[in-house]
Amino acid sequence: MADYTIRNLRADVEDMAPKFGMSPEVEARFARDPLECQKMALSYQRLAPNARMPFGHKHAEQEEVYVVLDGGGKVKLDDEVRDLREWDAIRIGSDTMRAFEASGDGMTFIAFGAPKTDPNDAEMVQGWWND
Repeated sequence: MADYTIRNLRADVEDMAPKFGMSPEVEARFARDPLECQKMALSYQRLAPNARMPFGHKHAEQEEVYVVLDGGGKVKLDDEVRDLREWDAIRIGSDTMRAFEASGDGMTFIAFGAPKTDPNDAEMVQGWWND
């Protein structure tokens, strides 16, 4: 028997941003558990036009790849800021602090992380990117 799970990232995965007071500027749907992932994690995230993630984060073990699906903006990686555009893919090592900011068009991206780690693997710093 084939081993698979199908979920719609917008319809079947809860938006966690409202629970943390980040909505409507941020939409964050973490699909690791709904997809029953065994070795990786996946999330769908959307930033409203000119919105910036209210925190930076890094991981103890998890490496991540982000793919911009729509719009564009910037990503801050430790002390470096880089531009991002539609279909850019960026790999970020576990110990690099990161945060995203959308352009005037907003930005939608998918994040893939591996290996699958404890949800507490992330270190989050509120207001980390404060110009």
